[in-house]
Formats: sequence, C-alpha cells, structure tokens
Amino acid sequence: MSLVIARSFTVKKHPDEEASGYATPDIEKKTVISVTQQSTAISADEVLSDLHKKKQSWFQRSQPRDPDAIATQPSVYDDPDLVEEYKPRPDWEGIHRFDPAARWTWAEEDKIVRKLDLRIIIWACIMITALELDKSNIQQANADNFLADIRLSRDGLVSGGFTPTVILYLSYFYKHHELSIRLGYWYAASSLADMLAGLLAYGILHLGGHGGQAGWRWLFLIEGLLTLALGLLAIILLPPSATQTAHWARGKKGWFTAREETIMVNRLLREDPSKGSMHNRQPLTAKLVWMSIKDFDLWPLYIVGILFSAPYTTVSQYFTLQLKDYGFSTFNTILLSLPYSAIGIITRILLTYAGEIFGSLAWMGVLAQLWCLPFLIYMNVVDLSQTNKWIVWSILTLFLGFPNAHALQAGWVSRNSNSVRTRAIAAAIYNMSTQLSAIIASNIYQDWDAPRYVIGNRVLLSIVGVNMAIYMAIKAYYMLRNRQRDRKWNAMTEDQRVDYVATTRDEGNQRLDFRFAH
Repeated sequence: MSLVIARSFTVKKHPDEEASGYATPDIEKKTVISVTQQSTAISADEVLSDLHKKKQSWFQRSQPRDPDAIATQPSVYDDPDLVEEYKPRPDWEGIHRFDPAARWTWAEEDKIVRKLDLRIIIWACIMITALELDKSNIQQANADNFLADIRLSRDGLVSGGFTPTVILYLSYFYKHHELSIRLGYWYAASSLADMLAGLLAYGILHLGGHGGQAGWRWLFLIEGLLTLALGLLAIILLPPSATQTAHWARGKKGWFTAREETIMVNRLLREDPSKGSMHNRQPLTAKLVWMSIKDFDLWPLYIVGILFSAPYTTVSQYFTLQLKDYGFSTFNTILLSLPYSAIGIITRILLTYAGEIFGSLAWMGVLAQLWCLPFLIYMNVVDLSQTNKWIVWSILTLFLGFPNAHALQAGWVSRNSNSVRTRAIAAAIYNMSTQLSAIIASNIYQDWDAPRYVIGNRVLLSIVGVNMAIYMAIKAYYMLRNRQRDRKWNAMTEDQRVDYVATTRDEGNQRLDFRFAH
C-alpha cells in the first residue's frame, strides 16, 4: 500500500483466527508495518482481510484465499480520528458511495474486476489497437516505396503518442497492482496491432494503382477511417467513472448495482485515498501543472523513459527497410515482420507479471535491457550485410521480441504519484519522454552509416549499458527516500503522526506517510 498507517488501529478478530497481530507489507515488500489488533465495536463478520496471509490476486505468491472471506483491506479509514482527514472531496464523483464501514468478500470483488475487464479493458485494447494501426502502418508504407514517393530521407524528426489519458482513466477503476497487469495487456494490444497492420497491409497494398493512387495511400486512408470510427464510438461507450455508467448507449440503469459501486469506490480509496482528492471534470490550472512538473521524485522515471526503448525503436523503424535491402520482396517483408510482434506480446506480459510477483520494478527494467545485450553485441561484431539473410532475420526478430517495460513503467509512474493531479500530469510527461525517445531513436541510424550501421549499433549498445545503470540508480534513490521518511516517521509518537495527517501541507508523494515503489 502507498500510505503507512499513522497509528495502531483495532478490529475484532474472528474467534477462529490467531490471537497474534498481523503485518501489512508496504509497497517495497521488504519492510513491514506492524498493526496491533484489539477488540472494538466492529462485528466478527466485518473483520478486515489479512494482507500478510492472503494474496490479493491469483498471480501473487502466498496462500490461496477463500472467496467467501472478507476482502476489505486495512486502511487509514479504520481510524475514526483520521476518516475526515482522508475523506474524498464533497464534489468527487463517487462520494455518495463512500462508506468506511463497508465490507465485502473476495468473490464480490473478483466479480466486479471481471466485469470491469470485459467493459473497460477490452474496449481500451480495441482503441489502442486502432491507434497503433495508424502508427505502425508507416513500416508497411516504407516497404511500398513511401519514402521515395514523397522524397523523404531516413533522417526524420516527427513522432506522436497516445497514453496519458487512458492510464489516468484506468486508474479510476483499478488498484495499483491491477493497473500494472492490465497496462501490460493494453500495451500488448499495440503489438497485436503491429501484426494486424502487417496482415491488412498485405491485402491493402495490392490496391496500388487503383484510382491512380499508390498502395500506401490506400493504406493510410482505410486504416485512418477505421481509427476515426472507433474513436467516435469510444466517446459514447466508455463511462466517465464507475458510478456514472448510466447512459442511453450503455443502458439507463448502468452497469453496476449500488452495492457494486460501493465496493468499487471503497476498495480503491482504501488502497489510495488520494484518488478522491480531485473529481474527473476538474480542470488543471497552470499552478497545479507547475507543481506536478517540479515533483523531482518522479524525474528519474522520466529520464529512463527517454532512453529505455531507444534500441528497440531504432531497429524496428528500419526493420522493413533492412529486409528490403537484403532482397526480400515487399509482401514477404510484411509477413516476416509478424513473428517479432507475437514474441513481444508474450514477453511484455510475462515481464509485467514478474514485476508484480517479485515486487521489484527496477530489476525488471534491467532484465529487459539484458535481453537486448547479446543481439546488439552480435550486430556490432558481425557484418550483417555479408551474413545470410535468414540469419539476419532471426537475429533481428529475436531482438525485437524483447520484453518492453513500457507498461510496467507507466504503472510505476501512476503508483508513485499519489494524487490525481500529479498522476494526470506525470503520465503526460512520461509519455512525452517516451516520444522523445522515439525522436532520438529515429536519428541513430543514418543514411551515411548504411547498410551495416556500425556507428549506430555502437550507440545502441552503449545506450543499453546506460539504461541498466539508470534502473539501478532509480532503485537506490527510491530506497533512500523511503528510508529517510521511515526515520522521520518512526521518530514520531502516534499522536504526532495523527496531528501530522491532520495539519500537514505536504501533498501527494511528498507526504511523510507515503512510500515509493521501486
């Protein structure tokens, strides 16, 4: 959990449970925040879930959970003196469902999460698939002489992006560990789009010559119209929040019952009270934007966003061009670009799960860079222009199938924001940093360095080494920041902690009771 509890709170244990206290692990999954249990007025049927003994998701390493057991997690809302301090703002969209006394079972929560997956995540995946078709069709267009037709070189400087709004939007529905996994699938959908783009391009490019237009022009037109249509549908099919699903296009009664809305609202707030600090229609002022930009604790994640995918992006942008240079036909080149996308889908999802299972986000980033290392060494040592074309294709395919840490890092930024305002701006800044990465990657391979790209490959190899050092530095930095706060927090008495919560002007991830994920 992102917040440590200000003082020991009390709940009545079920007669069948052990009399000893339990421990709530913080997000580092190393340090343990102890919470003493004593008797209060809470009934035995409303006992809180034991985070230490039961897992919250099927992929986490712990004892199996009972679907009929209470899923409500210990929170700052269990201390009556702190409820008002962490209570959502009066105009928050889910305030009418806020209930600190609400209790529910794992079966109820799992049912809701499955419903969210069906109605929110699937549509979000469709959206990014459509968007990625437009972004990835440039590769297929290159195979159809796009650059030559419009007299462009390979030394371009333009790139666009899409993610911040969807990441913020999904955080309205999911807990932090749930969001990371679903972002893994969401980004995997973009890799699926790369595969679909290849298959669609194989057919659409055969329209070349019809109407006197080149095949790549038909490709841009057809896929662009598809993206536009799906975007318009998303406007009416996606609800503003979990408590605002009633709509003529979604059903007048909405998707959820009052009970389900109560569970959705309180399960999110119990994990992260900051989600109730800003309503979903509240505009961001210039002052709020500046406050988020100068949040230096998130800068390390922006820095790694600039470089982490540069090796992959560089090679992927010129993959079809390189295959054409090796003598593959236009349509064979398109089909040969499909396998690396399939491998990438699998490795991306596995990396995201591994990050949540082992509780180490930074080391997963290092692992992703290690994947690239042997292939880049081979590309630096061997002259690929003199190598069998099928060996070249195999090396490049395996290299491009690397476990992209983008989803893991997007969830990491969201998790370490600890406020809706910062989460919104941080997602945008992180996305900007990844787009800057694409700009950098577009200029590593130069025409004068073709076909072997000796200088370019050396640059890519050095970037991988720098990336691994950055990930390790980020982990060390967040561990240091957490230890600094632990010292200050542990030096306070319980009453001083409660007073801090009630009177502090610290906001978001600058609060002493917040701990960074790493």
